[in-house]
Amino acid sequence: MKVILSTVVAVAVASSAVITQTPPPMKPGPEQKRIGYFAGKWNYQGEAKASPLGPAGKLTSTDTCEWFAGGFHLVCRNKGTGPRGAATGQSVTAFDQARKTYTFHAISSLGDNISVRGQVDGKVWTWTDEMTVDGKPMKIRATVTEDTATSYSFKLEASMDGGAMMVIEEGKATKG
Repeated sequence: MKVILSTVVAVAVASSAVITQTPPPMKPGPEQKRIGYFAGKWNYQGEAKASPLGPAGKLTSTDTCEWFAGGFHLVCRNKGTGPRGAATGQSVTAFDQARKTYTFHAISSLGDNISVRGQVDGKVWTWTDEMTVDGKPMKIRATVTEDTATSYSFKLEASMDGGAMMVIEEGKATKG
């Protein structure tokens, strides 16, 4: 009985040592706060060029972006229209501390599923990814330039099969 009691006490002491050594909860840092530029309601207007990603035409959307609980992730819901029709979507922007890069994941009611990684240099955000379209490799690069505290410019470029980057979408968003 003493052996069992000694074992239980030893386990309890070891458990309390582990519990007291648990690091404090993480808090959002400057990288997460930097994402806050995009918090709020944004109205986007742009134009898509004909590309392997879809037909040409005007684009409009309204994005509402709010902090997820804890302040690490910015969650946006959007609704808009474009050359492929009306759509709704959702995205999450975050900072991957281990890789020292920003992440952006988006889905839409049209079946889109986008995951890109990016960096910010001053007021210019650059997001990149590689994908396969019609069996061919495609590189994409999205550039977001903070024009003012309440407006930004957007440009999406693509390169098929290692060719030169071409603009496939451009637009501007205003906060309001």
